Amino acid sequence: MATLSQWVAGSRPRTLPASLVPVVVGTGVAAGEGGAGEGGAVWWRAVLAAVVALVLQIGVNYSNDYSDGVRGTDEDRVGPLRLVGSKVAPPRQVLAAALGCLLAAAVAGLVLAAVTTWWLLLVGAFAILAAWFYTGGKTPYGYRALGEVSVFVFFGLVAVVGTVYVQVEGLPWEAWAAAVPIGLLACGLLVANNLRDIPTDREAGKRTLAVLLGDRWTRLLYAACTALPFMIVLVLAAPHPWALIALLAAPLSLPPTQKVLGGAAGPALIPVLGETGRLQIAYGVLLAVGLAL
Repeated sequence: MATLSQWVAGSRPRTLPASLVPVVVGTGVAAGEGGAGEGGAVWWRAVLAAVVALVLQIGVNYSNDYSDGVRGTDEDRVGPLRLVGSKVAPPRQVLAAALGCLLAAAVAGLVLAAVTTWWLLLVGAFAILAAWFYTGGKTPYGYRALGEVSVFVFFGLVAVVGTVYVQVEGLPWEAWAAAVPIGLLACGLLVANNLRDIPTDREAGKRTLAVLLGDRWTRLLYAACTALPFMIVLVLAAPHPWALIALLAAPLSLPPTQKVLGGAAGPALIPVLGETGRLQIAYGVLLAVGLAL
C-alpha cells in the first residue's frame, strides 16, 4: 500500500505548474478586457477552470503511471517515483485514481459549459481522450512523437484560450498570442523529461520526439522552448506595454538551459524539471499581471 507521500510524488508535483499557469495567464487576459458583464475576469469561473486544469493534469500523470507501468516501460527509471513501475501501488489503485481525477475534471467542466456554451463539452471530451491515450490504449500517441504537440495544444492553446472564453465569452487575439509562450514552456517540461529518458525509452521501444531527434537536437529544442517566450512578449508589448514585465523572469531560464546545453544527463537533469516549472510560474504570473494592467 503506497503512503500519502508516495501518492503525492506519483502525482508529479513538478509538472503541476503546467496546468495552473495557463489559467492564471488566461485570467490576466480576461481582466484586461474590461469590467464584469462587458468582458473581464469572473473569479469563480477562473477558480473552476483552475480545478479542471489541475485535476486533469493529476489524472494525466496517474494515467501515464498506470499505462507505462503495466507495459513495463517504467521498470528501469532514473526519474521521480512511479507508483506502478516501482510496485509501491497495485495498478488497479492507480487506474482508479486516474479515472477519479478525470471524472472530477469532467464535472467541473460541465458546470462551466452550463453557464457559457455546451460546445465546451466537446473540447473537454477531447482533452480527456488526449489525457488517456497519451500512453493508454493499443497505440498511444505519446509513443509516436506527438507528446509535445498535445502539450502545446492542450496546455497552451486550449487552456489559455478556454480560460479567457469562460470568463469573457469571447476570443480576443491576446488570448491566442499569450497561449503560444505558455504552450512552449509547458513543452519545455516534457522535452526535459524525455531528454533524460532517451536511453530507457529507446530500449523500451517508446519513440518519443526526443528519441527521434536524438540528444543534440533535443537539447536545442529545449533551449528554443525557454527562449522564444521572451521574444513573443515583444509582440504582445506593442499594444500592451506592461507585458514587458514578463522579461523579469528571463534570468530563471539560464540555470536549466545551461544544464541542458552543458550536457547534463540522467539524474543530473531531474532538477531541470523544477527549474523549468519555476520559470513557467514566474513568467506566467508576470505576463498575467502585465496583460491585466
